[in-house]
Amino acid sequence: MTHTYNITGMSCDGCRSKVEKTLNSIDGIQATVTLDPPMATITMDKHIPTTQLKEALTAAGNYTIAMNNGVDSHGTTEKSMEKSCCSSNKQQEKPTVILPNNAKGKYYCPMHCEGEKVYDKPGSCPVCGMDLVQEAALTNSKTLYTCPMHPEVIKDGPGSCPICGMDLVPMEPSDSEENKVYNDLVRKMKIAVIFTVTVFLIAMSDMIPNNPLMKIMDASKWNWVQLILSLPVVFYACWMFFERAWKSIITWNLNMFTLIGIGTGVAFLFSLVGMFFPDIFPNEFKTHNGTVSLYFEATTVILTLVLLGQLLEARAHSRTSGAIKELLKLAPTEATLVSDGVDKVISIHDIKKGDLLRVKPGDKIPVDGKITDGESTIDESMITGEPIPVDKKIGDSISSGTINGNKSFVMIAEKVGSETLLSQIVQMVNTASRSKAPIQKLADKIAKYFVPIVVFVSVITFFVWAKFGPEPAMVYGFINAIAVLIIACPCALGLATPMSVMVGVGKGAQSGVLIKNAEALENMNKVNVLITDKTGTITEGKPSVEKVFAINNDENSLLQSIASLNQYSEHPLAQAVVNFAKAKGVSLIEVKDFEAISGKGVIGTVTNKKVALGNKKLMEQVNVSVSDELENKISAEQKLGKTVSYISVDGIAVGFVSITDAIKATSVEAIKELMRQGVEVIMLTGDNENTAKAVATQLNLSSFKASCLPEDKLKEIKRLQSEGKIVAMAGDGINDAPALAQADIGIAMGTGTDVAIESAKITLVKGDLQGIVKAKNLSHAVMKNIKQNLFFAFFYNVLGIPIAAGVLYPFVGVLLSPMIAALAMSFSSVSVIVNALRLRGLKL
Repeated sequence: MTHTYNITGMSCDGCRSKVEKTLNSIDGIQATVTLDPPMATITMDKHIPTTQLKEALTAAGNYTIAMNNGVDSHGTTEKSMEKSCCSSNKQQEKPTVILPNNAKGKYYCPMHCEGEKVYDKPGSCPVCGMDLVQEAALTNSKTLYTCPMHPEVIKDGPGSCPICGMDLVPMEPSDSEENKVYNDLVRKMKIAVIFTVTVFLIAMSDMIPNNPLMKIMDASKWNWVQLILSLPVVFYACWMFFERAWKSIITWNLNMFTLIGIGTGVAFLFSLVGMFFPDIFPNEFKTHNGTVSLYFEATTVILTLVLLGQLLEARAHSRTSGAIKELLKLAPTEATLVSDGVDKVISIHDIKKGDLLRVKPGDKIPVDGKITDGESTIDESMITGEPIPVDKKIGDSISSGTINGNKSFVMIAEKVGSETLLSQIVQMVNTASRSKAPIQKLADKIAKYFVPIVVFVSVITFFVWAKFGPEPAMVYGFINAIAVLIIACPCALGLATPMSVMVGVGKGAQSGVLIKNAEALENMNKVNVLITDKTGTITEGKPSVEKVFAINNDENSLLQSIASLNQYSEHPLAQAVVNFAKAKGVSLIEVKDFEAISGKGVIGTVTNKKVALGNKKLMEQVNVSVSDELENKISAEQKLGKTVSYISVDGIAVGFVSITDAIKATSVEAIKELMRQGVEVIMLTGDNENTAKAVATQLNLSSFKASCLPEDKLKEIKRLQSEGKIVAMAGDGINDAPALAQADIGIAMGTGTDVAIESAKITLVKGDLQGIVKAKNLSHAVMKNIKQNLFFAFFYNVLGIPIAAGVLYPFVGVLLSPMIAALAMSFSSVSVIVNALRLRGLKL
């Protein structure tokens, strides 16, 4: 048996090799481990519990492993696990990326320094030092209820207070980790501002005529006041910057905080030494009063401005994940359970599969399921992006988070917790937001050498000014060297791509376009060929039988045979035949030796007769010849755009079934727009030449291929790729999965099969070609935004560092104060984030 697992904790190829070696050391296991994505594919002779794999990896290092459906086992018990592992391929195990229900928030670096690595606790990134961001997740804890008069009363569900009888009310949820970080920064900012402003006013008092402060105390005593007032700023409000700087140096993960720590640390230590040992400094460093020029005000102002930048970034970060938060708001907290004819309000976490739930007018749908009683209109705009409510009746599927109209109905719960569409969308958006786009490689490569180069430039700046600058040359050199350190901003480079990706992926989710990773988002912009299936992609995917033709005019008998045969097939066309038979009141009978032949049709034995139903290739395979008269009738149907299946009994072609599948109203418009954007659209279908041509004509397609087997679609995609084309493939069936995986961008219709969705890099919730236009427009806008951010970041540093070093001084006499440099550095990162936020207003 072969299973795939997610691995966390790997950061380099050495880690990958270590994990692979550790897993292969376990008896009965053959493992292959990849770093991107961080996964292990394990083949085992017999079931080995995930706990055993965990123990081995924990002993080897800080690595964790979990099956990639988000849980640590196939079932709830070892017995069920064993059964699942050893079962046949009748039910293919579906790999998903959903967090388990009891998973707590995960934390990741907004710059994705370690790829998709996440942490269990808040803190700072060990590489760049930035605050870790909490991944959005659906509410994991139950809503608790309390009495407004007696807060000590806490219950799991609604009811009345046992003390005073008042109705219990939901308790307010605690602050998210994101808000805690922001509120902590606000508190530190207030303290920093109070002390920094005071220090700044004392230092700048020399600019006031007849300095009033000197009448109170002399300069040396005011220096002591500045030192004391700067201590809360340096050692409390902004001490985290020095901790991060020190950590970055000892681990040699040089970053923005390295530069800030060195720059402000040198200024502060210089000031301390200048206070206590003034005699060791040359006269160039002393004022007209004989005291050494101190930089307590520069230190505190710079640190406070950097803190302001962190505060603004924290606020901006919360807005970049705004789309996910809007999705999270869709998740209801309660549901109405129908049990023995009685309605009971329960927590969303108590819903089990098979429960009957009543949905009242205006309520949010609690979980995924189907309507069993009643009908209504459902607002699905929050998931599909389409504003028009959809009519739903008995048997129709409904999704969690969508909003009921003005009628009440009863539904059965089919998917709960992390299995719901809403949960999967949230998790897919989270995963995609943490992934790296290929364009980020350039920024990563530059960032690797950025800090050492800046430190080198700073040192050179000091010596050049000390050697060639005007008096006091060493003071000029010292100030400009600090300015160079402070103004450089590797964070602007690091944030340029991930911020745009995060906002863009969230925007796509709101519009019904689910993107698996940043690479897919980038490559979608390059696509110049779209391969599309017909059934369920261009057409509605809801085929219906128009007629059954029998040579001997016994249509009912023939219908019974083919419907009985098709009852074992899950193909949409097969289901259409079965539904047609049931509507006609035709009973189904037993079939023996049933076999589905991929891309051709089905065969079996019905009432001791060998029956075959499928396309022309199937007739050739079972050696059935078709008369010219029957062939002409079939050809006439096909030219009308109908799908026609041949029927043979005991080796003789005896009739056909004509099936129609309407073209989606949006397909014509979507294909026209894609072609206008320079995308060549090619339809590859398993249907016959006549039917394919009729559909292609209606869509004005320049190219199509009929009678395509799954391997034919795969070969065509490979051929186009060998010509240098960037190919996207849109499909919805199991037979499309290989082609979806081979294409540069696989696009699955959300109305299709799980296998197709797992093979694709983009999923369209609504299953509409218009979604491809949205994905193309989104990709174009995000890539344009990323390039703007990268240009801004590069331009800022290329321009800012030389100005801070003083290159303009010989020409225009301009120097950059370290305090102005700190302000510019703080706002550079914020500007990148604000630019990325513009994507939230994008019209797709």
